[in-house]
Amino acid sequence: MDIFDGLPISPEKAYLREELARIEVSWVAPRFDSLPHVVHILTSKDREGEVQILKDQNDIIEEVVDEVVHAYHTGFNKAIQNYSQILRLFSESAESIKELKVDLAEAKRRLGTRNKQLHQLWYRSVTLRHIISLLDQIEGIAKVPARVEKLIAGKQYYAAVQLHAQSALMLEREGLQTVGALQDVRSELTKLRGVLFYKVLEDLHAHLYNRGEYSSAVLSMHEMDDEVPTTVAVAYTTNNSQPLSRRTRLKGDNQFGVHGLADGSHSSTFDGHDEDGSLEAHDETSLDGLSIGWLANSTPDEFVEAIRKSDAPLHVKYLQTMVECLCILGKVAAAGAIICQRLRPTIHEIITSKIKAHAQLINSSRSAIGQAAQTGTTGLHFMKGQLRSYQLPKQKRQNGISLSGTLLAVSPVSALMAPMGKAQAAAKELLDSILDSVVRIFENHVVVGELLESRSSRHDINTPKSMIADANWNPDSEASVTGGYSIGFSMTVLQSECQQLICEILRATPEAASADAAVQTARLASKAPSKEKRDGSEDGLTFAFRFTDATISIPNQGADLIRQGWSRRGTNVLQEGYGTAAVLPEQGIYLAASIYRPVLQFTDKVASMLPQKYSQLGNDGLLAFVENFVKDHLLPTMFVDYRKGVQQAISSPAAFRPRVHTAATYVPSIEKGRPVLQGLLAIDFLAKEVLGWAQAMPKFAADLVKYVQTFLERTYERCRTSYMEAVLEKQSYMLIGRHDIDKLLRLEPASASLPNGQLDSVSSVNDAETPGVESELSELFLSLRPIRQENLIHDENKLILLASLSDSLEYVADSIERLGRATLRESNLVEESRKPHHNRSSSAPSRDLASFADEYRKLAIDCLKVLRVEMQLETIFHLQEMTSREYLEDQDAEEPDDFIISLTSQITRRDEEMAPFIAEEKRNYIFGGICGIAANASIKALADMKNINLFGVQQICRNSIALEQALAAIPSIDSDAVRRRLDRVRTYYELLNMPFEALLAFVTEHENLFTTTEYASLLKVNVPGREIPSDALDRVSEILSL
Repeated sequence: MDIFDGLPISPEKAYLREELARIEVSWVAPRFDSLPHVVHILTSKDREGEVQILKDQNDIIEEVVDEVVHAYHTGFNKAIQNYSQILRLFSESAESIKELKVDLAEAKRRLGTRNKQLHQLWYRSVTLRHIISLLDQIEGIAKVPARVEKLIAGKQYYAAVQLHAQSALMLEREGLQTVGALQDVRSELTKLRGVLFYKVLEDLHAHLYNRGEYSSAVLSMHEMDDEVPTTVAVAYTTNNSQPLSRRTRLKGDNQFGVHGLADGSHSSTFDGHDEDGSLEAHDETSLDGLSIGWLANSTPDEFVEAIRKSDAPLHVKYLQTMVECLCILGKVAAAGAIICQRLRPTIHEIITSKIKAHAQLINSSRSAIGQAAQTGTTGLHFMKGQLRSYQLPKQKRQNGISLSGTLLAVSPVSALMAPMGKAQAAAKELLDSILDSVVRIFENHVVVGELLESRSSRHDINTPKSMIADANWNPDSEASVTGGYSIGFSMTVLQSECQQLICEILRATPEAASADAAVQTARLASKAPSKEKRDGSEDGLTFAFRFTDATISIPNQGADLIRQGWSRRGTNVLQEGYGTAAVLPEQGIYLAASIYRPVLQFTDKVASMLPQKYSQLGNDGLLAFVENFVKDHLLPTMFVDYRKGVQQAISSPAAFRPRVHTAATYVPSIEKGRPVLQGLLAIDFLAKEVLGWAQAMPKFAADLVKYVQTFLERTYERCRTSYMEAVLEKQSYMLIGRHDIDKLLRLEPASASLPNGQLDSVSSVNDAETPGVESELSELFLSLRPIRQENLIHDENKLILLASLSDSLEYVADSIERLGRATLRESNLVEESRKPHHNRSSSAPSRDLASFADEYRKLAIDCLKVLRVEMQLETIFHLQEMTSREYLEDQDAEEPDDFIISLTSQITRRDEEMAPFIAEEKRNYIFGGICGIAANASIKALADMKNINLFGVQQICRNSIALEQALAAIPSIDSDAVRRRLDRVRTYYELLNMPFEALLAFVTEHENLFTTTEYASLLKVNVPGREIPSDALDRVSEILSL
């Protein structure tokens, strides 16, 4: 029975649950029907038993009811008792209230009778408390100077400033102004104000230049050395290489109000005030693992809470604290003036010390290298390899003389000053290091400058309130509030010092562009402009450099100084140099290339730090100076110097003279001794060097590529002149200029070995047309007979020059093509990464370089064509003697004819002389046309012969064998092709020994071996002992026509 499951039955009566479970459910139905139960009992056999069961169930239910009633009875009794107590308490409270009302009425009545006496007593107690408080304050103030000195000694500057400010306010209170005993305390506090100011200023100055205890550079060094300072436990530091992210975080959080620094989620707990009135902090140094030890003894206020909750880097928090100290002391203008006064000499000293440290590092490394050189020569060889110039080819002559000296003599710069030279790398490394330090210093100045500007706009610090409401930003007004110090001023001075450093590196003399710049230098740096220390070709360079956004007013003494002039100043105040000569192997104008990229990166970092209202200052700064210097001085100087170098390279007597003592075979690698002409090799070196400058200065790449184009154009004209001197008025040169012959030369299969890019017509020629092209070209050349000797190039040196010129031109063309592609890739990368800075770069220069490569390659092909046609004309010149002699020999041929001996010796000699200067495939092209023209000329010569006998045929066969041997000796020529062509000649002349009937049978079987004209020539020549029918020609024609 589920209805009884919730009944409060004790565990001893658990059996009742079992008994209740046996009772049928029908007994607890809402509409109980007793009739079925009565009928069941009446009809049952054991009526007494059924009735007894019902009685037992009734007893169980009553027992359950008793248990339930017993269980709830105690609770009912307790509730009744509680209600009774509540009722009693209410009754007692009502009676107490009535008694209280009576007492209050009595007290009111009694107090009303003594009102005046009570007021007097209260006033007396207040007066006594005030007197006691003043005595306590006087006692505390008397201890303030000692406490302030103790805090200063512990570098607890903010706590000292707080205590000083509170004490000063107390001394101004009405009750303490007339206390004579406090006059000494007042005087000591005045002195301590000055001491505090200079202590805070010195610490701020040290942290501005990353020399303080909490500077980011110092903390980074501690992290690198795994050291934990005793005064600060650093858990993280901001990466110095990300000034943008740091300044971005500070830009919204560097205000001292709740909207900036109260953005954190960490806080500290305090016990309360100690006897000195300061707070004792239990957990003031554990925030995010960062230690803020300088605030350990400070009194909690809005600034302290904001600093503790800020997530700014530790060094930024410290700078904020020092600026707040200056604001509390009311010394912002004085501090700004001193910072301005010390800014330039401090930056100069930092740069100088950094250069000296760099020089010491270099000297120590040199000494280590010297010690290593004493124990072995490997290190020495390595250093010698490092001193090699930018991409100097390592090729050597056969006698061991390197061409590096020749190339270095042509270059206007030394190996150290080359684009990839040691001086460039040293200058870039040095400037990178210095500018990185300057960027980190400027980051601190941005933080301090923004803090001062923020405080000056929200508080009255040395500034009338009328200036705070000025909506338009005026640098002069802000400078007067902050003593002349501002972000713009610090950037001006920093860039000015960097400019002077760059001037020293470039060996140039900076001069002030206006009185403003000179006054600024005189007032702030007390130094004269840096002067040139060396004499050289670049020493006369001068240029102007001016920052237009000066943020300080010019005092009268500054104007007087300008009127007096720099020259009247004593020599003891002249600005000393930075000592870069001890670090850089060389100095000079060409180092502007290595300076450009560091200055570009420096400008980007500085621009990312500048607030929006100072953004205009970045338009005319160090980068503009460097760009103007490059545009106005470096580029013109570079053009003149390299033009002179190009002129020297191409006008030298040895420039276009093939080098002697070369290797026996051609070497394709320039490093292993490819015999490129010295003039073209020097031009290639100069072009690579100029494009190396372009890679270092992407913005001026277009101008430098134009210089290269000018140099290449002049070189091409000189190459063309040298080529014309070799081929002028020669028949081979005039033939390749004919359109029909030039077209046939392009269609020849041998033209496949010509330099790529010029074979646009070869792919359209099929194999069936190839013999026709060769035959047509041969017919054209043979039609030129007789060939005169004066129309041929018999000077072997000119032929070698043409071969060497062709290979050198091809080398330069390939090099130009590679440089063009590299320039295109570089300009594309520049456009993608730095479009605002380098929108002058484009792909046009690379296309121009490619066109120059095509011009050089065309001239190289013309040289090869001249050589090929020249050898073919030489062959015709020698073989044309066959038509003028009769081959009626009276003995067997033992030696070839004299003209064949002359031809073969000439072929062999020229091949040997050209072999070191030209590749095998090009030699194949030059000498490959001899066989075809010789075979065709030999067969055509029969038509001009009148008589020939058996020994004459043997003589001609002997000539062909000698020619075959000479051509087969050339490694690049296919000897099988030569043999097949000259076998055809021998077969042709051996047909003269056959009877007519045998000849007729041969014609029938080999009707396509020779042409109809060639078969007719066999019949027309007179061969002693051979009978030819009168109708022989008709019969042969009939066979060939079938």
